[in-house]
Amino acid sequence: MTQPRKTLVSIADTPYYHIVSRCVRRSYLCGVDHHSGKSYEHRRQWIVDRIRLLSSLFAVDLCSYAVMSNHYHLVVKLNPDQVNRLTDQEVIDRWLSLFKGPLLVQRFNAGIALSKPELDTVSEIITLWRKRLADLSWFMKCLNQPIARKANLEDQCTGHFWEGRFKSQALLTDEALLSCMAYVDLNPVRAAMAQTPEDSDYTAIQERIKPQFDLQQAIHSQTDSEDLLEFNHALKPLLPFEGNITNDNQEGLLFSFTDYLELVDWTGRAIALNKRGAIPSHLPNILKRLSVNHKTWLSSATRFEALHRHRFGRRRPGTKSTTA
Repeated sequence: MTQPRKTLVSIADTPYYHIVSRCVRRSYLCGVDHHSGKSYEHRRQWIVDRIRLLSSLFAVDLCSYAVMSNHYHLVVKLNPDQVNRLTDQEVIDRWLSLFKGPLLVQRFNAGIALSKPELDTVSEIITLWRKRLADLSWFMKCLNQPIARKANLEDQCTGHFWEGRFKSQALLTDEALLSCMAYVDLNPVRAAMAQTPEDSDYTAIQERIKPQFDLQQAIHSQTDSEDLLEFNHALKPLLPFEGNITNDNQEGLLFSFTDYLELVDWTGRAIALNKRGAIPSHLPNILKRLSVNHKTWLSSATRFEALHRHRFGRRRPGTKSTTA
């Protein structure tokens, strides 16, 4: 039975989530339709451009992503403090990058004097927008709806493009987060779309290894289609790897990027060999730190969706089951 979103997404449990969105009617999100010969490869860039721009507007950090033929994966971290630190004007600017907003806010933004009741209404609207900018469902709505419109226009059809609502899965432990990220980053390798992670186009792992995101082109493509009204904000980078835990305030991934690359490379080689017995004797440092058995790791990192439903791992100590 489908569960309410609020029971699946809870910051009190974990800020990390695995997101999957699939096309309906076996539509092609990207790639080549072998029956018709038509290429939809350009749609992959639609997704990458959109998630990178939206992440910079919302309090949603991107850990990993992979755009496949008829679905895409995201691993995200929800960080409400980012939007809580914004001024009211910054909240307005971000929301008006995506929507025109009510006339009252437009007048306020233009510097027109408003009455006290009108200012109170504007304040209520800003509070609502601030909440939405930290909401995963609004992030996904702003991602999927424009893509569906563009695809349907291109396909000259109407109706649903996405297979219902997106799927979200809570990642409650470090092992869950790492295995899910590796699963997503290695998706094209498992699907024989690429031989190595660095050759996997439209993935976070390739962007981390060879940064090449074209911000101006992304803005241009979105504003031309009116899916973005304007974008005058700094591009938020992918959630960084910060190394080991320190006494400083840390919001990134508490592992080193070098260790993660070693882990992904080791896992990818095991996939390519297709022989789980033929495993190098030297295990990646991350697995040693987490005391994770290599067979358990390979099972999770290669069959994550099949093995785990909704939540993966026990809750971290001190958390409780509440909804947000």
